[in-house]
Amino acid sequence: MTDSAQRANVLLILAALFLTGCASGPERAPAIGDAFVGPATLPIRKDIDTKSAAVAQGHHGDHVEIIGQRRLWYKVRTDSGIEGWTEDRQLLDSAEMNRLRKLAEETAGLPSQGKATTYDVLNVHAEPNRNSPSFVQVKEKEVFDVIAHRVIPRAAKLPKRQLIRPVPKPPVVTKKGKKKGKESSAPPPRPAPPPPPVKAADPEAPTTPEAQDDWTLIRTSGGQSGWVLTSRVYMSIPDEVAQYAEGHRITSYFSIGSVDDHGQKKDIWLWTTAETLGQDHDFDSYRVFTWSSGRHRYETAYIQRRERGYLPVIAKEGEFSVCVEDKTGARVRKLYTLIGNSVRPAGIQPCETRTETNAPLGENKPIQLHAPVVVKQSWTEALRDRVRRFFSKK
Repeated sequence: MTDSAQRANVLLILAALFLTGCASGPERAPAIGDAFVGPATLPIRKDIDTKSAAVAQGHHGDHVEIIGQRRLWYKVRTDSGIEGWTEDRQLLDSAEMNRLRKLAEETAGLPSQGKATTYDVLNVHAEPNRNSPSFVQVKEKEVFDVIAHRVIPRAAKLPKRQLIRPVPKPPVVTKKGKKKGKESSAPPPRPAPPPPPVKAADPEAPTTPEAQDDWTLIRTSGGQSGWVLTSRVYMSIPDEVAQYAEGHRITSYFSIGSVDDHGQKKDIWLWTTAETLGQDHDFDSYRVFTWSSGRHRYETAYIQRRERGYLPVIAKEGEFSVCVEDKTGARVRKLYTLIGNSVRPAGIQPCETRTETNAPLGENKPIQLHAPVVVKQSWTEALRDRVRRFFSKK
């Protein structure tokens, strides 16, 4: 045998040994579920420990396979094949991802209720719940849009998730030769015991109020929508107007016109305020501020207190509308027009409402967002149109 033939045989033997070694390696664990990364970034750890070294880094929306579970930890495998551990609350199922995408689509067309910011890093949650994953963070002094508001019981449960694939039921095997219609020899089930008597509540017993959280739905500059704690949100209205809030929380604000003060433009502002957090409505007062050229300060042009109002407020140059409850409890939209520095009522119409299809809290009542209502033409605009038509006929 020649030297070249010997070398070829040696190479074939080594290749066979290499392939044999590969074939005898550990098999990949089968996937038992599917999930998506919830937070903006997620370290996938080597062991079940928050201090364990990270073997991979996941990002919001990344798909992972679940290959194991120990209590509140899941062993996952990334699309690149890296395996590691992460906590249950850091993962989203497909239903949660769909709701989050739907929420972004729905809020993309809703009117902003004003720009806001935060004075610290702010976690944006997928659901209005402290235990919901935070999929993005708003940085200090970053500006975002306020969209809606909601109050949720702190003990409210998140929708039931399905991260583990359901196990198929084994087929029912019947015994051979079993005759049809033959009664089973198993004893009949025992009747359920009667429920214990319910004690009547003591009307004089003190009741502990249920803890609640006040949440705001925001839209980031990147177009992502989610929930943040309202107490961490600060509306970005100028301080020369914000100083008149008298301790109340500004829930929305708009520029509806401007005044020229010797070449300096001063906005005419509309705002809504709430006395406290945790109310079942969005605002209890609305107010219009106009600039006084003589006194060089903002003054009240119109104010309405003791209301039960709901977002959104619809505002544009020279007019606005607010959705409030009337004396019967029905929600009506009050229309106003701005004539110079004066605010005039311009009609009333029902508030149109729609229900979010993504229902953030499953079995709980879905959010009611009011569809934008086109403000009717003001009487000044109507008068101008009549004058134009009159002169156009001549």
